[in-house]
Amino acid sequence: MNEPTEPAAANYLLHHLIEAQALRRPDAPALWHKHGQRTYTQLLRDIQRAAGGFRKLGVERAERVAVYLPKQIETVTSFFASTLAGACFVPVNPVLKPPQVQHILADCNVRVLVTSSARLETLKPILHELRDLRQVVLVDAPTTPGPMTTPWDTLLDTEPCQSPPHALTDGDMAAILYTSGSTGKPKGVVLSHRNLVVGAQSVASYLENTPEDRVLALLPLSFDAGLSQVTTVFRAGACCYLMDYLLPNDVMRQVEKHGITGITAVPPLWSQISSLKWNPEAARSLRYFANTGGHMNAALLARLRDIFPDAKPFLMYGLTEAFRSTYLPPDQADKRPGSIGKAIPNAEILVLREDGSPCLDNEPGELVHRGPLVSLGYWNAPEKTAERFKPLPKASGGLVFQEIAVWSGDTVTRDSDGYLYFVGRKDEMIKTSGYRVSPSEVEEVAYQTGCVRDAAALGVPHPALGQGILLLVTPAEASEGVSEQVLGACHQQLPNFMQPKDCCVLSELPRNANGKIDRRSLAEQYADFFTLDTPNEN
Repeated sequence: MNEPTEPAAANYLLHHLIEAQALRRPDAPALWHKHGQRTYTQLLRDIQRAAGGFRKLGVERAERVAVYLPKQIETVTSFFASTLAGACFVPVNPVLKPPQVQHILADCNVRVLVTSSARLETLKPILHELRDLRQVVLVDAPTTPGPMTTPWDTLLDTEPCQSPPHALTDGDMAAILYTSGSTGKPKGVVLSHRNLVVGAQSVASYLENTPEDRVLALLPLSFDAGLSQVTTVFRAGACCYLMDYLLPNDVMRQVEKHGITGITAVPPLWSQISSLKWNPEAARSLRYFANTGGHMNAALLARLRDIFPDAKPFLMYGLTEAFRSTYLPPDQADKRPGSIGKAIPNAEILVLREDGSPCLDNEPGELVHRGPLVSLGYWNAPEKTAERFKPLPKASGGLVFQEIAVWSGDTVTRDSDGYLYFVGRKDEMIKTSGYRVSPSEVEEVAYQTGCVRDAAALGVPHPALGQGILLLVTPAEASEGVSEQVLGACHQQLPNFMQPKDCCVLSELPRNANGKIDRRSLAEQYADFFTLDTPNEN
């Protein structure tokens, strides 16, 4: 006699992740937020109704639905409802101000905006510039209803949309994530259904996510790693706890209250979390912690492993243009300090010279990512797309037909066992006295002193050296004489050309919208540091 089989569910479009779990475990919790919870069945019902609402508002194939909200249930619902309606969602980081929001909405011709009454009020001065915007959906009661506004409850009070109104393949676009580069305004990275679904499958596999996981979502959902956390949770049938990060203590409370099993964060956030006095019993619920968005120094990793003794550390590297790229298996963390690991499942990572030929072991080259996670390119920016998305040379593993890979702009090396090590971004490498210096090499020495919480090494214009190395740090708690200690350690451990010319101690380092140290802002602020007091030779 044949065993009963689980109902069939498609798994190639983004909203299929929810449909599959609603069939497998309909009453299991999918989303938690301080203002409500949803099971997979309830979430699917909301998504189908919102999709019907978007269609009723006139959203057509591939049109853009922007979501300008904090992390809440309506935010996630809008993402998946957009794709079910055959449209494309655009997460807008809630910390952005009206000028930045205006750029995003105008750049990708947003048709519908999902937001709150208070946020809409801040956007009123720029709404007249958004000629493509047709409707604004308000998740709370509108203060001043108008012809362009639709309440969230009205959006959901619609005939459910069970499937897209037209044929969709996994190659169709599903989302546009805006990412800031070293110059110019943010660019929109276009992600397909395939990028998102394969990414969820890949990450869930190496994190070993299960339906029993309770994952705390701290990162912005407009950040590729933040969105990946949500899709990964849904791929596993686990529960995602939405939280807008305010204070480190809030994280500790949520871990203790809900028995959180997994957290992904960026180094500055981990640094703050590691400074807390954790209840050992509460900390033991964590099964894994993952780092992305920058190098985690050895001292910080050691502190986190002391706090979370039962948790596996996953050190990851990714770029929005390829969603996720590499991870270091936990059992290699001690054996290969500083490594960003190997390619995630269903991806290949190459290290290539400028001419496209493969680098030798330990030879610096550009990280190039090929496979189904390579995005579709930059929205409405063919020249920028052509710079980053290029054919892979046959000598480097390219297929007979033309295959497009993403060239990261990051310099890495690969050891004889195939493990990768991040050297630096091309646009962040310091060029001093004829040498090229990676900022992370200098920062690592500062972290090793134990008196530094955050560090950023910059290449600042210098009249004699081209660029002089300026080290900016924030002190660890109760640390004194930080600048002297750091400069002394650099003098002992680094060659002359790598030693900072000065070290400034700040109370905080600025962060960008994704919580990373804002190196661009610091570079602009300190551009004249070594030249202001230089005598005028004319």
